[in-house]
Amino acid sequence: MAENSANKTQTGAADEKKVKIRIENLYLSFGGVKALTDLSIDVKEGEILAIIGPNGAGKTCVLNCLNGFYKPQKGEIYLGDKRITRIRPYKAARMGLARTFQNIELYSGLSTLDNIMAARHVLMKQNFLSSALYFGPAHAEEIKHRKVVEDIIDFLEIEAIRKTTVGSLPYGMRKRVELGRALALEPTVLLLDEPMAGMNLEEKEDIARFIIDIFEGQGDTYPHTPVLRDGVNCIILVEHDMGVVMDIADRIVVLNFGKKIAEGTPKEIRTNPEVIAAYLGDEK
Repeated sequence: MAENSANKTQTGAADEKKVKIRIENLYLSFGGVKALTDLSIDVKEGEILAIIGPNGAGKTCVLNCLNGFYKPQKGEIYLGDKRITRIRPYKAARMGLARTFQNIELYSGLSTLDNIMAARHVLMKQNFLSSALYFGPAHAEEIKHRKVVEDIIDFLEIEAIRKTTVGSLPYGMRKRVELGRALALEPTVLLLDEPMAGMNLEEKEDIARFIIDIFEGQGDTYPHTPVLRDGVNCIILVEHDMGVVMDIADRIVVLNFGKKIAEGTPKEIRTNPEVIAAYLGDEK
């Protein structure tokens, strides 16, 4: 797998980038179980940040706090200069945060095209009446949204299953459809929760390629779809496959029992003794 071109940026230049997401002293607990403890993370514009750690370390909890699914007891979260702590999920989507899930969350009875089209509803401007009558502006708006969906289907190379019921698709293809649905929101921030879990090597390489292409943008290839034309502003990736993480991440945050134990470049994390002991395994 080719290393992400963003990884080639010099460290000094990366430090000058603006902070897109700021997590400050976050605490999250469920009864007596502490899921996150005093967690602070800055995610900068133009980077892929990976969050790794053992099972139960709190990785998914971070994403759930970011998109408003969980409400932290203490701490703050900012998107740019806007405070989004305890935001409602639908508002997070409207503000440009989109995510995929560890356990696939699709409409299994609908087709691939309809699943991706469903995500466009937060971007639709026509009212109920004009949409129900389906003429004039409502018709023009649907054509516009369908062009975006077709761009995403073409980009993810899933034309062959565009009309196939999602529930009948193999696992790897369903993961790809879920990524497409997240892209249909045209996010500036993409939250990916184990997008390659349960995939074979070829499927993982495909998803890694898509992630890098999303991040870098495809120029004039997809004129109707800003997220593909211009790229996503930043990506937060939760993933267990260390080969993938080391290849495509610009920086890595390591969690253990809800606490941050390390943060740095892939090279720094690979050689960090505390990370090796807690997660990567001691090579003795």
